[in-house]
This record gives sequence, C-alpha cells and structure tokens, in this order.
Amino acid sequence: MKRLLSIVALVGLSGLGASLSAQQTPSTPGQPDSMPQQQQTDATNPQQSARSFEGKIAKMGDQLVLQENSTKTAYKLDDQDKAKQFVGRDVRVMATVDVSANTLHVVDIIPVSTE
Repeated sequence: MKRLLSIVALVGLSGLGASLSAQQTPSTPGQPDSMPQQQQTDATNPQQSARSFEGKIAKMGDQLVLQENSTKTAYKLDDQDKAKQFVGRDVRVMATVDVSANTLHVVDIIPVSTE
C-alpha cells in the first residue's frame, strides 16, 4: 500500500513539473519563439565576426581609409595608428564592418604582395 501511494505521489509530482515547465516557455502563434528572436538580434548586431578586406590604404582628407579592391568602396579605419605604416600599400585588413558608419573596426592589417 505504501509503495502504491509513493508511485501515485511520484507520478503526480512529475505531472506538476511538466506543467510548470510548459508554462515557463509558452508558444504563442502570433509571437516568434525565443531562438529565432535571438537569431534576428544577432543578424542586426553590429559586432559581427571579423572578415577579410583587401585593398590599398589611402589618405582621404585627414583620415586613412581602405580603398577595397573588389567593391571599390572606401572604408574609414578606426585604428589610424595601425594603418599609418601601410599608407599607399596593398593590404589585407581583418575587421568587422559598421555599415551605418562605413567604418572598419580593425583587428589586424597585413601587407599583401602584388606580384
């Protein structure tokens, strides 16, 4: 009898736990789940992973920029000190891009040979 009572109590508590778990993560048809919402936030996040840009470091006004080869776009460089030593040279810049400010957040700059 005690064993049967223990089993019934255990099953009841398990059902209660499942019910509470379901209440914590409601899925409303009109609202996206939390995972796609996180992915959407990541897609608009300006802190993306760094990628490679190739081009020439040039002076534009009082700032150094990267004149990218493939798109012919001039990107402002946030690390002017690092870019200074490469003025007029072909380089590969590892950076994240801030599209709204047309700026590269420089991680590294390395010279590229143009042979």
